[in-house]
Amino acid sequence: MDPLSSIAKIAASGMHAQSVRLQVVAENVANADSTGTTEGAEPYRRKTISFEEMLDRTEGLSMVEVAEIGRDESPFTLRHDPSHPAADENGFVKVSNVSPILEMANMREASRSYEANMNLYEAGRRMRGQMIDLLR
Repeated sequence: MDPLSSIAKIAASGMHAQSVRLQVVAENVANADSTGTTEGAEPYRRKTISFEEMLDRTEGLSMVEVAEIGRDESPFTLRHDPSHPAADENGFVKVSNVSPILEMANMREASRSYEANMNLYEAGRRMRGQMIDLLR
């Protein structure tokens, strides 16, 4: 396999994995303020994402892929708000286990990883262009 094509495939797998991670973070942030309901349904449970190495044996490449999108089983936060319709008999409301600060950190890390993979892809593209120029 062409080493410059390998660069593109590896970088593309990293960009795809980080874009899925950004989607999960966006969904978590969008639902951070959800609460339980009066019918007893739980609030939004934070999603987690894990990655794994994917070996492409035919081309000898080690890439990354999304292994699983799971749920964070940490306990919900209780907020005292007796006027809320979903408050229990003690005036507490179950609030989502999403931490906006943690999600912003995850977003920044995923964004920077995506950018690093994009730079790798662009470097491979530039090298391919330089190689073609040399062959002329």
